[in-house]
Amino acid sequence: MDILIQQLFNGLTIGSVYSLVALGLTLVYGILHIPNFAHGALYMMGGYMTFTMMTKFGFHYWLAILIAVVAVGLLGVLMERFVFHPLRNAPPLHDKIAAIGILLFLESFAQLVWGGDYLTMPTPYNQVVSIFGLTFTMQRLLIIVAAIVIMIALNLFLKKTFTGATIIAMSQNREGANLVGINTTKVAMLTFLISGGLAALASSLASPINLVFPGMGHLVILKAFVIIILGGMGSIPGAILGGYILGFSESLGATYISNDYKDIIAFILLVLILTIKPTGLFVKGGHT
Repeated sequence: MDILIQQLFNGLTIGSVYSLVALGLTLVYGILHIPNFAHGALYMMGGYMTFTMMTKFGFHYWLAILIAVVAVGLLGVLMERFVFHPLRNAPPLHDKIAAIGILLFLESFAQLVWGGDYLTMPTPYNQVVSIFGLTFTMQRLLIIVAAIVIMIALNLFLKKTFTGATIIAMSQNREGANLVGINTTKVAMLTFLISGGLAALASSLASPINLVFPGMGHLVILKAFVIIILGGMGSIPGAILGGYILGFSESLGATYISNDYKDIIAFILLVLILTIKPTGLFVKGGHT
């Protein structure tokens, strides 16, 4: 029983990271209908930014995360302005190719600046706590709590604020939102800002328990796409729940089946759920 509870906790930790990454990806797809394959590169840049702020400039962990979130969010805005916005009327294949180009460019940039070595990010939360006889690290608890707080805050922002309402309106009908006076250009930039910030936050929280390296976004972006397909393309609740479903599945699968098959579980789940419900688990049809 102790092993089961420990693995459920690990699944909650992994699922929290996946959900944050998938949230940013599904926001961009749901509102702008852009499958941003470069989202994994934003995740990678967030890890490097936080690592650099802490080790080179001596900033505190939280201040380094804040700087990384803002910097990567602005990088997302630049991507929207200089790449995706000019391609808004181009054939659908063009923005996908452009996203892959950005991904390769940012990975090469990271390799040039930071090198190809695996880096270990320090954290002030290395303590181990014991709860009901089970041991947990503070960093993993921090990931879970921070992810839940961010998800609640994002939900309140989208549901309770005027700016959030404009984002929802644009996701439902971009032309209609434009007709009623919503500045769709600003909403598109804000969407990429939030998306980049979420990717940076996820990597900054997860890097102390993993590693920082140029290819760190590869597997994460593949799984994030699996999650938003599982949950339903463009569905925010689907992205959150899909992230946790995948996190629990991987954690339990690694323990009770084999750690070697951990990463394959995501794609087995994808095939099973698409066979049963092709639109995803939380979408009745089309975009939310």
